[in-house]
Amino acid sequence: MPEDPIAQSELAALTRRFEEVAGKHDREFGIIKSDLTAVRLQIGNLDQKVEALDKKIDRNQAQIIELLTQLVGRDPDAS
Repeated sequence: MPEDPIAQSELAALTRRFEEVAGKHDREFGIIKSDLTAVRLQIGNLDQKVEALDKKIDRNQAQIIELLTQLVGRDPDAS
């Protein structure tokens, strides 16, 4: 039984469209994967900055407590 040329043509067209869409999805997935990697790096940088800020706040609070402790019991009018 001979192959149907119309069916073969349709099959070839569907195959081409499938391959084009698959290629497009692969490219888009690569872009998304790259974007996620960049976001992870930015989150890591933010975590480091927050940690440094926490340490600075802790140091400042310790200094404030030390200064307040030195002031306890002093006459406020004495210079």
